Amino acid sequence: MITTRSPLRITLGGGGTDLPSYYNEHGGFLISAAIDKYIYINIMKPFKEGIYLKYSEIESVKNVHDIRHPIIRESLKLFNSINPQIEITSLADIPAGTGLGSSGSFTTALLLALYAFERRQISRHDLAELACHIEIDLLNEPIGKQDQFISAYGGLTNFSFNTDGTVISEPLAISNETMYDLEDNLHLFFTGFTRRASDILNFQNIQSKYKNSEMIEGLHYTKQLGLESKHALISGDTIKFGTLMHEHWLHKKRRSPNMSNERIDQLYALGLKNGAIGGKVVGAGGGGFLMFYSQDRLSLKKAMSNMGLEEVRFRFDLEGTKLMLV
Repeated sequence: MITTRSPLRITLGGGGTDLPSYYNEHGGFLISAAIDKYIYINIMKPFKEGIYLKYSEIESVKNVHDIRHPIIRESLKLFNSINPQIEITSLADIPAGTGLGSSGSFTTALLLALYAFERRQISRHDLAELACHIEIDLLNEPIGKQDQFISAYGGLTNFSFNTDGTVISEPLAISNETMYDLEDNLHLFFTGFTRRASDILNFQNIQSKYKNSEMIEGLHYTKQLGLESKHALISGDTIKFGTLMHEHWLHKKRRSPNMSNERIDQLYALGLKNGAIGGKVVGAGGGGFLMFYSQDRLSLKKAMSNMGLEEVRFRFDLEGTKLMLV
């Protein structure tokens, strides 16, 4: 049996500038951080012929083209075997649709497992690019490249998305003290409902593609906030980072419809009254996890708990997508 795992992620600044419709013209920049919540893929060769899939559904087919799961189908097609004898099982610490980049994490974990199954190797960069190719080019998802790259690389990482489509990764050069501060004072609270990121990102993608001036200017400002967040974290000024998160959230809500709702706005305001400096909905918006940076974490936790929200504690993952068992 082959087992891989790939981390989920949070965005620390500049989110949304990784969409091709924006960076192909203007270049993008964001800071992303992998966390110790994972998607796991198990692959084995069963005793009988066929393709056996176990995820949120169960599939048993003979031909790759008959697979319903789009990412598994397109991934297997790349390995030039129409009728493989294979069993693939996926497990997740946190369900999809919660804003933590599960689709990119799933794809990188699956591809690394398939490479190991074929006794082949692939670099982190090529793994991320191949995952992007499947989701963006083959499946036409209106998403960016952040999730695939941070899953593959892990850590706290700066990503620059160049106009020629290339991606440059660079570790965020913060002190251990700052990293521990972020782990202690960044909090994730589940809002209780999920959504498809592509449903929200599609609006931004269309507006950027047709050069809507308000959307483009908004993304310029988002990129600038990402760069300011980078400098704040490198200098160890986590309080400034928290205020930049707040500004980022206010701007994010203005940028796209359905980014928030009455319930989220209520919870966010409550967080600010109870120890949070800033925060946002992680990912595309509309649901999933609320993330806060706090000065008074006990007060914040109590307020969210009283509203029925469950906190998911995390540490940063520094390994990225990896083989666990071969």
